[in-house]
Amino acid sequence: MAHSFQITHLHRTFTVALGDDGALELWLDGCLRKRRVAGGQPVQYVWTDIELDWEEHHLVEARYRNDTGELFVAINGEPVLTRCLPAGPLAASRQHRSPRGR
Repeated sequence: MAHSFQITHLHRTFTVALGDDGALELWLDGCLRKRRVAGGQPVQYVWTDIELDWEEHHLVEARYRNDTGELFVAINGEPVLTRCLPAGPLAASRQHRSPRGR
């Protein structure tokens, strides 16, 4: 994996990973829950619902801005991780475009 961040929330462990192929992944207790391949969109988004004791649910979400390299992870809307990573392939393709009309 190109970048991987492990976060423990109460008694559950999840990992947010940005793979060598640019895919954003969300793992829960060692199981892949969501995966978004790098596409033509500037934002990749993955989320999952974690069930804790007594049917208490927590929403874990991760967003990676392919154009700026910003990774943001939140639990129930509260930020738990923010990182600035190298921008993805979308940013590189935008830099190499020639202006229209030339």
